[in-house]
Amino acid sequence: MATAGQWIEGARPRTLPNAIAPVLVGTGAAASIDGAVWWKAVLCLLLSLSLIIGVNYANDYSDGIRGTDDERVGPLRLVGSKIATATAVRNAAIACLVVGALIGLVLVATTAWWLILVGAGCLAGAWFYTGGRNPYGYSGFGEIAVFVFFGLVAVLGTQFVQAERVDWAGVVGAIAVGAFSSAVLVTNNLRDIPTDTVSGKHTLAVRLGDTRTRTLHLVLLAVPFLASLALVARTPFAIVGMLAIPLAIRANAPVRSGAGGPGLIPSLRDTGLALLAWSILTAVALALA
Repeated sequence: MATAGQWIEGARPRTLPNAIAPVLVGTGAAASIDGAVWWKAVLCLLLSLSLIIGVNYANDYSDGIRGTDDERVGPLRLVGSKIATATAVRNAAIACLVVGALIGLVLVATTAWWLILVGAGCLAGAWFYTGGRNPYGYSGFGEIAVFVFFGLVAVLGTQFVQAERVDWAGVVGAIAVGAFSSAVLVTNNLRDIPTDTVSGKHTLAVRLGDTRTRTLHLVLLAVPFLASLALVARTPFAIVGMLAIPLAIRANAPVRSGAGGPGLIPSLRDTGLALLAWSILTAVALALA
């Protein structure tokens, strides 16, 4: 039986910046148009955390029963390492997604009915990333899904449920967060190219190959800082997002140097830290606007 610590590790806490960052930026964008509603921001944060933990457990379950995680160099997987049953991990995933759905219904009831369709799409995207007969994460669409769900949908959804509209600053922030979040997944999939190739998991990294995947990581890390320059049109304070550049450089260093396997784990961590730092700085700047 897995310990509490192993369950926490299986939830992949290093991915939590991907859930926190879009809520910060979306709330900052809402505040910049005098639309911030703080209790809704808290609900958005709880919703985002529930979904990402549910996604992580769902991936653990689906990859585990397929045998994809039988040989793994990354963080602990509960099913693949056989310290938890597939049923227990599946139930944990479902429980987290149900919690997220319930929180989402509260936001729907206080904002707009059609958001339930967006929520249904998010739940489907969470489960079928690695679940079902033809998981889209096995066909190279994982980074696109992360960009859409943890970038566009999460940031603009957070802004909308508070301000009841979105604007160009929210869109720019959403693109930036989506690029950062995709860079986190690119790092993860770059590390797993050898094992994913053997197991038949055709991620974008497998399709692009090692060299082009490393270039993609650099491009994705550059996008948020171009966004900072664009956001200066909303408020000069947005330039503070540039202070996250050293973290982005550190995150790209192992990728740039040709590291592989466990050598890319620091890049996974630092990409998430760069995402969080940029989001905090940008959210504060937008709120001051």
